[in-house]
Amino acid sequence: MKIHANGLDIRYEISGSGPWVTLSHSLTCDLTMWDQLAVSLAPTFSVLRYDTRGHGGTTAPEGAYSFAQLTADLIGLLDALKIERTHFVGLSMGGMIGQHFALAQPARLNKLVIANSTSRIPPEAGPLWDERIAIARAQGCAGVVEGTLARWFTPGFRAAGADAVARIATQIRNTPAAGYIGCASAIRALDITAKIGTIAAPTLVIAGADDPGTPPAMSEVIASTIPGARLEIIPSASHLSCIEQPEIFNRLVANFLKG
Repeated sequence: MKIHANGLDIRYEISGSGPWVTLSHSLTCDLTMWDQLAVSLAPTFSVLRYDTRGHGGTTAPEGAYSFAQLTADLIGLLDALKIERTHFVGLSMGGMIGQHFALAQPARLNKLVIANSTSRIPPEAGPLWDERIAIARAQGCAGVVEGTLARWFTPGFRAAGADAVARIATQIRNTPAAGYIGCASAIRALDITAKIGTIAAPTLVIAGADDPGTPPAMSEVIASTIPGARLEIIPSASHLSCIEQPEIFNRLVANFLKG
């Protein structure tokens, strides 16, 4: 389904019944990244999944995006669907959107899950993002597939979970270059560690023990800065911990949201 909000046509899916929980995916993925978690949560929750600006079936404007825009897209979607309050689960870029949402609209957030994410991109990582943006501009997202998969999955899972890895590779390849460049520009500028100490929502922070892109140390910063936040580190998982260790990931999220 699609709905017009904040100047975009936003693709979304709703399943289940109960209190609302909104799921926000990683850079170069789409709402299908959450297939397994959505099935797990649907018996207890109304699950809203959506494609971020520039991804999947959502409009992909040219130019750099900002987290103010990405957060406004989310708020516009919730407004259009008349959702007053929601839990929020975000992974990687989705976790960054979740932190901004918690700061912008605290009265609309119940519980927050931030997975495989960070509150700050250090300056020394800037050239890496510049290089990825240049590749996407020259080759489209097909040019970033192999490098992304190498960061996102452990070698063992790339061998044993080939079908799941292939599905994610297709999502990466199909991401519009404008969407990648726009969102990567927002990520490159991320620096909100000094602000997230005001987040009051109960928060679960999840890290993959073997994640080189957003290593556990970045999750430790988030968990130690947001008052009362709990940190869980999933063993034998890299960046897409919800794909590599779905049973553990889904159990952690479900128990936290129900608790």
